Amino acid sequence: MRLRWRKRDETHKDEQPRLLVPFSNGSLDSSVLDAALRIAQAQDAVLVPAYLLVVPLEFALDAPVQHEELDRALPILEAVELAARRAGVPADARIERGRSPVDALRRLWEVEEFERVLIPAPAPGRAGFSTKDIAWMLEHGLGEIIVLRPTPDEALRKPRATPTP
Repeated sequence: MRLRWRKRDETHKDEQPRLLVPFSNGSLDSSVLDAALRIAQAQDAVLVPAYLLVVPLEFALDAPVQHEELDRALPILEAVELAARRAGVPADARIERGRSPVDALRRLWEVEEFERVLIPAPAPGRAGFSTKDIAWMLEHGLGEIIVLRPTPDEALRKPRATPTP
């Protein structure tokens, strides 16, 4: 698991394709994780779960990460990596900082390239990016962008794959 620093990542050139799954607010919906694992298996891709850490304006972006934020992010990233390992999918988790989730994603896209991005859309009772954020991602993202919103039946189920604090 990596806390992303500010240099361009050249380690993934000419390797397996990578599927980025960004999330924030301390949760990743189980249907998004299930879909990401299925896509990664089908495409022989590396799953890249990325926790987008929002840094308030009163702190510098490179300030030490608050323990509460790490306490939210790390168990989820560890659960995703465990689920990926059980599914036979390589995973390369990371945490990216920004002033908003979109700013953190923009910063990640500045230093890394991904062939596909799976974006969780909101559903009743479920976390996800706003339609405004999704529109920005569709406009500025490189590679294939997949937006996933749980069906109404799925939205009624409780998330099961990742812990939430």
